[in-house]
Amino acid sequence: MPSTVEYENLLRGAELRVTQPRMAVLSAVHDNPHADTTTIIDAARIQVPEVSHQAVYDVLRALTGAGLIQHIQPPGSVARYESRVGDNHHHVVCRSCGAIADVDCAVGSAPCLTASEDHGFVIEEAEVVYRGLCPDCAAKSTNEQSPRKESRV
Repeated sequence: MPSTVEYENLLRGAELRVTQPRMAVLSAVHDNPHADTTTIIDAARIQVPEVSHQAVYDVLRALTGAGLIQHIQPPGSVARYESRVGDNHHHVVCRSCGAIADVDCAVGSAPCLTASEDHGFVIEEAEVVYRGLCPDCAAKSTNEQSPRKESRV
């Protein structure tokens, strides 16, 4: 996790003023990968108790616009924010609990990573969302499906 000085340098490098709300939100996003706005607001308020919902939304918009954080919204999920920027990574989402993890880009020949028709667009990135069950939910699902032995007393 970046230090306070590194957060300040990130903000200045993006030509954003260093403010307490910006520092708190940037820290919250770094500390809570794929966090929703409620989680970010709660985490930011630990550092800046008086920060408003609107201020957090404004900071999220500014940080996203400056390329310091990324806004993602997997299908069926609320908006999330992450600090991993500058690469074209993808996400895997648990169908049961909603957990999200980063997945590096597939390399080589893979289906759906190269558009079959670009319709004249200059394609800059591909967004792929893998869906399935996280390890905890998969284990729980397996345990619930296994036959239970009846005890004879």
